[in-house]
Amino acid sequence: MPAQTSTALSFLGTDVSVSYEKAEVVILPVPYEATTTYRQGCKYGPEAILEASQQVEYYDDELEREVWPSGIYTHPAIADTRNGQMTAEAMLQTTQATVQKLVQDGKFVIALGGEHSITAGVVTAYQQAYPEEPFTVVQIDAHGDLRHEYEGSIYNHACVMRRIVELGLPTVQIGVRSLCREEADLIKEKGLTVVRAQELASQPDWITQTLSRISTRRVFLTIDLDGVDPAAMPGVGTPEPGGLSWFALLSFLRQLFQSYEVIGADVMELAPISGSVVSEFTAAKLVYKLIGYHTS
Repeated sequence: MPAQTSTALSFLGTDVSVSYEKAEVVILPVPYEATTTYRQGCKYGPEAILEASQQVEYYDDELEREVWPSGIYTHPAIADTRNGQMTAEAMLQTTQATVQKLVQDGKFVIALGGEHSITAGVVTAYQQAYPEEPFTVVQIDAHGDLRHEYEGSIYNHACVMRRIVELGLPTVQIGVRSLCREEADLIKEKGLTVVRAQELASQPDWITQTLSRISTRRVFLTIDLDGVDPAAMPGVGTPEPGGLSWFALLSFLRQLFQSYEVIGADVMELAPISGSVVSEFTAAKLVYKLIGYHTS
């Protein structure tokens, strides 16, 4: 595993950074962007999250402790398109191989994107690491991401959940509030579990109901940050009105980790806004919450 250089940004900073061998949690930056269709810039998301994380307090007032475990290792960036292009196939191959090695080494991986198409490579790696037992992919997102192809590519970020459905894994999609006709038809045809944003607003017990629809013991969690209300998370590529509030999101995530074995996660599609740090700091805080719930 490549050594982390002293000049590289690390999640939370050098005080909690440890060697790869000692780390329980690995943060994996994947600054890949090739198919964004509205506001661009998510290839700068991982670095912005790492930089903002330097300002996150170690003490978590909800969990009443400093939640970082024996240490956190921040992996060098992979599939980096900040200074050049890369094919989707190459990105997926690199991501899959990297995550598969991390999981084999017993690490809890949190990947930072980059565009949401990255998740297909991450999930494929987990499927290969857990061949004996399927897991559910729980997605928080404003969009269905269920198109077969978009703008000539089946690896577009708008198609990532279609690729995951094709892997034969169960899915639960939460906070969706934007679909095309093709996606709506596919949801009905396959009976996919989709918890729309209006249900979150109108059903007080939506968390209990949603958790009951997860059919496996293990869960992989993918968070597209546009699933959050853009009032709290404006720095995304395709903002949609509505979405989860900060505390509703945390309540769901904590209960998810308490009820199921979350085997890994990713946080995708941060597109930083010049002159504002709200979105990247909120994303960094969210990643820290994931670590806290994992280690609880």
